[in-house]
Amino acid sequence: MANETGGVDTFSSALAELDHYLFCEGTHERTYEWLGAHVMERAGVPGTLFVVWAPAASRVSVVGDFNQWDGSIHAMHNHSRSGLWEVFLPGVGEGDCYKYEIHDHDGQLLPLKADPFAFAMEHPPATASLVVRGDRYTWGDEVWMSHRKTQQRGEAISIYEVHLGSWRRVQEDGNRYLSYRELAQQLIPYVLDLQFTHIEVMPVTEYPFDGSWGYQPIGLFAPTSRFGPPDDFKYFVDQCHQQGIGVIMDWVPGHFPSDEHGLERFDGTCLYEHVDPRQGFHPDWNTLIFNYGRKEVASYLISNALFWLEQYHLDGLRFDAVASMLYLDYSREEGQWIPNIHGGRENLEALDFLKNVNARVYENYPGAITLAEESTTWPGVSHPTWTGGLGFDFKWNMGWMNDSLRYMARDPIHRPYHHNELTFGLMYAFSENFVLPLSHDEVVHGKGSLLGRMPGDNWQKFANLRAYFAFMWTHPGKKLLFMGGEFAQPAEWNHDSSLDWQLLENPLHAGVQRLVRDLNRLYRSLPALHERDCDAEGFEWIVADDSHNSVFAWLRRGRDGSGPVVVIINFSPVPRESFSLGVPEPGIYTERLNTDSRYYGGSDVGNEGGVQAQTSGSHGQSYSLLINLPPLAALVFERH
Repeated sequence: MANETGGVDTFSSALAELDHYLFCEGTHERTYEWLGAHVMERAGVPGTLFVVWAPAASRVSVVGDFNQWDGSIHAMHNHSRSGLWEVFLPGVGEGDCYKYEIHDHDGQLLPLKADPFAFAMEHPPATASLVVRGDRYTWGDEVWMSHRKTQQRGEAISIYEVHLGSWRRVQEDGNRYLSYRELAQQLIPYVLDLQFTHIEVMPVTEYPFDGSWGYQPIGLFAPTSRFGPPDDFKYFVDQCHQQGIGVIMDWVPGHFPSDEHGLERFDGTCLYEHVDPRQGFHPDWNTLIFNYGRKEVASYLISNALFWLEQYHLDGLRFDAVASMLYLDYSREEGQWIPNIHGGRENLEALDFLKNVNARVYENYPGAITLAEESTTWPGVSHPTWTGGLGFDFKWNMGWMNDSLRYMARDPIHRPYHHNELTFGLMYAFSENFVLPLSHDEVVHGKGSLLGRMPGDNWQKFANLRAYFAFMWTHPGKKLLFMGGEFAQPAEWNHDSSLDWQLLENPLHAGVQRLVRDLNRLYRSLPALHERDCDAEGFEWIVADDSHNSVFAWLRRGRDGSGPVVVIINFSPVPRESFSLGVPEPGIYTERLNTDSRYYGGSDVGNEGGVQAQTSGSHGQSYSLLINLPPLAALVFERH
């Protein structure tokens, strides 16, 4: 059969006309089904089909172990109307290493390129793509996947954020990583014990530099080989699902590194990135920015998002650095950026892309969620696309995180003058569907640990942190905590070493871990604490203005008005006996949580399990509780 380059091919094209059309239109959602390297039989002959996009190339060859990396042997055949190149290589199969040898439009040889659609890659620092089969894993999570379709936004979501390379390492074996299968054996029981609902893994898409933590990916379709082959990552997700844990992955559609074997000037032109560095170069990270307005790039990225949900059964994607995508002048001075067609600073192509991805996820994968790490006041990030929003399910509440950490770092003597740093968040708490994040970004780059930010002596530091965690878990919004925070690791996170697990021998650290477990259990078991996380009807201030005493109190209610749950927090080191707290209803209020309990490392000031409501009112409520309010502590009461 004659091909478009004038040669003769034993095998006819495997590509459908519709694939060409949809790919170039920017609407193809499953490009991974034919782009990349696919093991198959053609006319009874086993081999691998290779397809790559390189419209400006004058010649493309597949090179690898099977041809001694000689580009003259396996030249590909060009479909000039779409810029796709294709070849079927008999005898090439699973485990073979390969790259693309590309000559640009002028015939100049480029550095060898990894496959943008590679489904596996060599262990860094090696950079070749690997031929693998993706159709052999047998999933066992049917019950989970079926139930997920019915999940609602009002369900409890408490996320444990994990860097797989440093959660735990095998010290006796050269400080090596745990594999995906070892993580399934060790991480899943730990998360189950602590009652988190989800694990969020920092990016596992293949990346060349350990110090990027995965946020500068080269292989967007390849789970990193650091922890094992692709099927082993599927096993990890599968085991999470079978044991009742959801899995979210950090996804990086905002930029990519300039490593020569990656997407940078892939066919000798700025194919995936913008030509003009005012649009295509990211000054903060020395990376390249995707050209969202190019239709084929949109197909590439949309397909990638859906690939992880389809092929790896992920339950959600957390989009990294969304603010950098929304604004053309992000981290740029005057004259360093190009306005949009209307003269504004909004990246219109990125907006269309984000809305499109979220719409496709919503339609194709009911129950899967998308989350935006977005740090500005852009309106409607978590509003539906059909109302003009971006279509994310949730937005990280960076304002809450910054304000509350700033407050907690203050000496209690100064807190009365900054009371609004904890109350201001409720002014906008229901403008978006928020996640309250204490992520890895808050324990690196000289910021210290969460424990290290707390003021006072050692006892007070732990008491402050316990009270702060109770503030977070009882505040409206879903929860996210980075690994190590749950046992108050005092050192900054180090991606090259394991967490300091030996600290759990210390009662104070073990006490914080017990508290996090109980906070998760309480959050999940009391509808009032999660059903209306994103609904103003589920929250009511009782005490918002007691700056003198640094006391805060509020009510939480469930969908049917269930509860109420009463929360009171004393952020001063002064215990307060017979403190009168207004409540709306009569009855006994059971003390469900006391962060000052000896069980958590506190001084054990409390209320002997519960308090009877008094008929005299307080704080605008019809009834009141006379309670012993511990120092630097939170109390949670449930009415019975």
